[in-house]
Amino acid sequence: MPLDPQLQPILDSMAPMAAIDWGTMPPNAAREMMGAMPLPYQVDLPEVRDITVAGDGAQLAARLYRPSAEEGLPVVVFFHGGGWVTGTLESHDLLCRLIARESGCAVVSVDYRLAPEHAFPVPLEDCYAAVQWVAANAAALGVDASRLAVAGDSAGGNLAAAVALLTRDRGGATISHQLLLYPVADADFANGSYTENGQGYFLSKDMMRWFWGHYVGADALASGNVPPLAALCRVENLAGLPSASIVTAEYDPLRDEGEVLARRLADAGAAVELTRVPGVIHGFASMLGIADIAEKTVRDASRRLAESLGAGAKIMAGA
Repeated sequence: MPLDPQLQPILDSMAPMAAIDWGTMPPNAAREMMGAMPLPYQVDLPEVRDITVAGDGAQLAARLYRPSAEEGLPVVVFFHGGGWVTGTLESHDLLCRLIARESGCAVVSVDYRLAPEHAFPVPLEDCYAAVQWVAANAAALGVDASRLAVAGDSAGGNLAAAVALLTRDRGGATISHQLLLYPVADADFANGSYTENGQGYFLSKDMMRWFWGHYVGADALASGNVPPLAALCRVENLAGLPSASIVTAEYDPLRDEGEVLARRLADAGAAVELTRVPGVIHGFASMLGIADIAEKTVRDASRRLAESLGAGAKIMAGA
């Protein structure tokens, strides 16, 4: 399918990124360049408040979104994308608001520590600890720890899926579902979607090498010894994991690895719904208020969360 015409102006505006020498890009400069954009519209919720959750030996900023005053809401712990190096609570605020409203679930967005200052496995351990904290403090948050999901986009999807693996292996809080939006799932830069989409569609092969190098280290990346809990397609045993909704994008270098992960989870016995969205690029679900397909995708994903967690939400139409 041709590129969604609503995305072309965005792609044009991001074209200068293609000329950047990512090998010399300082992380702080990338964070400034990829900072939060002004919100195109507002999603009002009964309660949005900043909280602090326990990470891996550190206190982490987080934000609680509640779509109603009802106690015992299902809860989604959300991890933002940004290649493990960029991204904030603010960059994903509108996305989290919309997920909360459309799913009827409370959302806890976690500001985990970023690479390269905190390389693998620190961001993952922060996210795992945050899920355990949410489960342990469910009553104070007004949520139901028996109806808990993890979610994330891109590197956040990677972290959500890896948290599910750690929780299975460590016997942590029960995770009922994982929502993974175009997740990072491997460090194979020669697969089909990298070959097709590695240039010209915002997220490039060079950018992903830069992100991976900061997360797992240049030596591990060069040697191919990327830890399986970072490159999830390399995990040998994917049995015993929660159901998953996985969304991939047609013009995304990460498309194929996300779909490989979906097939492997299904082969291992998980109930998986895989959706490849045609005509879109990496990160499109955050392009709310710009591309109609963004709202539709987030609403559809939120419905799956509601169904998986028994939220019984009344899905609202319109932005």
